[in-house]
Amino acid sequence: MNTELLEALTILEQEKNISKDTMMDAIENSLISACKNHFGTSDNIKVIMNRETCDYAVFAEKEVVDEVMDPALEISLEEAEQIDSSLQLGDVAQIRVESKSFGRIATQNAKNLILQKIREEERKVVFDQYFEKERDIVTGIVQRYVGKNISINLGRADAMLTENEQVKGEVFQPTERIKLYIVEVKNTPKGPKILVSRTHPELVKRLFEAEVTEVSDGTVEIKSIAREAGSRTKMAVWSNDDKVDPVGACVGLNGSRVNAVVSELRGEKIDIINWSDNPALLIENALSPAKVISVMADPDEKAASVIVPDYQLSLAIGKEGQNARLAARLTGYKIDIKSETQAIESGELPADYMDQMEMMDEDGYVGEYEPYDEYEDDGIGADYGEEPGYGYGEGDDAGYSDDYGYEGGYEEDASAGYESDEPAGMDIEETEREYEEEVPEIEFIETEH
Repeated sequence: MNTELLEALTILEQEKNISKDTMMDAIENSLISACKNHFGTSDNIKVIMNRETCDYAVFAEKEVVDEVMDPALEISLEEAEQIDSSLQLGDVAQIRVESKSFGRIATQNAKNLILQKIREEERKVVFDQYFEKERDIVTGIVQRYVGKNISINLGRADAMLTENEQVKGEVFQPTERIKLYIVEVKNTPKGPKILVSRTHPELVKRLFEAEVTEVSDGTVEIKSIAREAGSRTKMAVWSNDDKVDPVGACVGLNGSRVNAVVSELRGEKIDIINWSDNPALLIENALSPAKVISVMADPDEKAASVIVPDYQLSLAIGKEGQNARLAARLTGYKIDIKSETQAIESGELPADYMDQMEMMDEDGYVGEYEPYDEYEDDGIGADYGEEPGYGYGEGDDAGYSDDYGYEGGYEEDASAGYESDEPAGMDIEETEREYEEEVPEIEFIETEH
């Protein structure tokens, strides 16, 4: 038994996860290569290796002839009889080759061949390991800044967090642990190249899968995500179990679950809303915390017209248009938001609409809206009930089909069901009946399917 070789291969297998069989194949190839360098040919070389004991032997097969023309391939009858007396002319003699007889160059080439195989296998093992984690999150340790890029140690490999994949304003210290999303793993001659990101929307989804049991086991689905890294994220969720509130499951007791994600994202605000197959209800939920009067959606054109109260216009649009922009990415619809006054001027609402609303004081409508200057949101950390919302995907990634029906709707509380089991938005027929009972003269705009 070749004890030393067996121990070396065992250690190599444990430390670098390279199988013994692979390394034994490399040793066989290196011996054949050494013979080629030493004898000038390896066509007649045969290597026999015991995979259990690591014992090996190298033989050169030579034909027995009267007159030797090529010593590498032929042997005289006299020499053959000294090896085996039973050999005759025309037989093939098995001549043992001692590796100690190899020259320095042949030995060095064999050594380099084995080392090269070890490096190749090590790169392959690392590539396979991280290729399995592609489109998933990993924990990395910050090593140093390389210009504006950050070198991250992922364990058995290093990754470079480029400037484009960093969240503006985030600053990391050496040895700090951070969560990263693996966008892609490429196999290069110099080893695996791992592309990581802190800005990818899927990072938020994976963080929720890690924090929320209902998401990881499939009870709650994250249908769509829209993100502006470092600022705000909207996420639309759906429950496959009627007994499970998807928004409540993601928020957690006293906001414990969502706060864990917010903490990992360095304070990024997250809005969580209820998903709906009805595009009108989905758009209404996506614009929360703003209240919506009506939504007219065209599934074929992927466009929607939304009317909101005058005092809610700033809230619906958001700071620098962020709320409307994220809602459009979340739903995949181009959203046109108008106030009541603008809708009246364009003819989408009756000219006496405001007067008719003032007549409904006794039923819960205010006669005059209180002045509203500007909305400055405090994020989900302030009050989860006020700001549902968060989703992934732009445009076609949102995953809506074109055959959705349309239900317009008016919902006095468009908070997407944080404190209620009822979905945001009312059926247009029910709303129409209610309005006709109170104010018969109101003319309603019918939606188009």
